[in-house]
Amino acid sequence: MDYAQALWLYTLLVFGIIVVPGMDMFYILANALTGGRRLGFAALGGVMLGGAVHTLFGTVAVGVLSQLPTMLFQAMVLAGAAYMAWIGYTLLRSSITVSGIGRATTRTEWAAFRQGTITCLLNPKAYLFVLAVFPQFVRPEFGPAWSQALALGVITVLMQGVVYGALALAAGRGRDALVGNPSATIWIGRSAGALFVIVALFTAWHGLTMSSAT
Repeated sequence: MDYAQALWLYTLLVFGIIVVPGMDMFYILANALTGGRRLGFAALGGVMLGGAVHTLFGTVAVGVLSQLPTMLFQAMVLAGAAYMAWIGYTLLRSSITVSGIGRATTRTEWAAFRQGTITCLLNPKAYLFVLAVFPQFVRPEFGPAWSQALALGVITVLMQGVVYGALALAAGRGRDALVGNPSATIWIGRSAGALFVIVALFTAWHGLTMSSAT
């Protein structure tokens, strides 16, 4: 897999995880529904900042892990593949539905932005996600780690902006689509699960290839 293919695969994977309804999406929608687009986009800005921090964390973690002995780093890659496969399996078996979206308590753009950042940063699954995914996409043969981190960060933040921003622009319709179409949200979750399983197989292959080369 060359660098361009890796970026496309990462883009699909990030889209798959962002489009699944979760607390970041609900937080942005709640602010947009109660405070209009102004608060919705302020909340989105905070979530996007949190996504950028997660990217930085993942890149630093890969840099640290890559200094480990080859067999130990390989074990971390295979463990990440197993974690992604587990995420995919649970999503494939899930029936994600949304019963309703609560009201946001924030009333200023700064409060919405700040709480959006905190909401994103306090999500433990995000850190597990980057630890599992980044060893597959940040590699020495792809060039300097900082340029790879910048590319992955831009993809992550832009994808958040596109998906969540569209919902913030049409908050009422977005809420109705999530609440009123349970079959659609189930389909979204299971499609994302299949994507995770595919990427897990690529990651496992990378780990096994690393083994055979040493």
